[in-house]
Amino acid sequence: MHTLLEALNESLSLMFALDQRLISIAILTLRITLSSLALSTIIGLPIGTTLGLAGRIPARGLIMALLYTGMGLPPVVVGLLVFVLLSRSGPLGYLEWLFSPNAMILAQTTIALPLIIGLSMAAIGSVNPSLAPQLRALGATRLQIAKTVLLETRHGMLAAIAATYGRIVAEVGAVLLVGGNIETKTRVLTTAIVLETRKGSFALALGLGFILLSLTFTANIILLRFGNWNDRRN
Repeated sequence: MHTLLEALNESLSLMFALDQRLISIAILTLRITLSSLALSTIIGLPIGTTLGLAGRIPARGLIMALLYTGMGLPPVVVGLLVFVLLSRSGPLGYLEWLFSPNAMILAQTTIALPLIIGLSMAAIGSVNPSLAPQLRALGATRLQIAKTVLLETRHGMLAAIAATYGRIVAEVGAVLLVGGNIETKTRVLTTAIVLETRKGSFALALGLGFILLSLTFTANIILLRFGNWNDRRN
């Protein structure tokens, strides 16, 4: 209990003192996680929506098996694969992204994609199965059907985005492997927590943890507000 109070005091002290190292770490954390979320959402939601609306498609069982495997894939394995791809001898070595924020974004996007695809498919699957045929019978185009279904599943889609962000922001293994935890360059809140824990600075590590939770809570509040605003608009 005493350590938790110390951690809370440490986190408040760091935030109110506007510690420059903390600010730079928090900004980098937001930059990397939000970029990964944007990329995975832009790529994943259309794929999940298409698969959810498609019904019977060739090799659906294989696709689902690969998707579920991706959802449960250990992040450190993803980090290792990205590391190999971006290493000097790897096929993407010419990009020179290893130990940079770009490598961390690539790793987190790879981790997040199966999750947001799977959750968006589940959201589409929760819609009344007769909705699409009814709209089709009324002469609606595929685009109009997709827009209507997405509107019906907006809460499920927001939940998918929120869950995906939670997975991204909590990631440490892959980003530590491909980012290297380099101060002022690739050190984010999760890797800073690992470093401070190894150094024995438990109060500071827990303080950083409180700050990470605050960022996640704020992001979820923004998503919730957006969902409520969208409800009132419609």
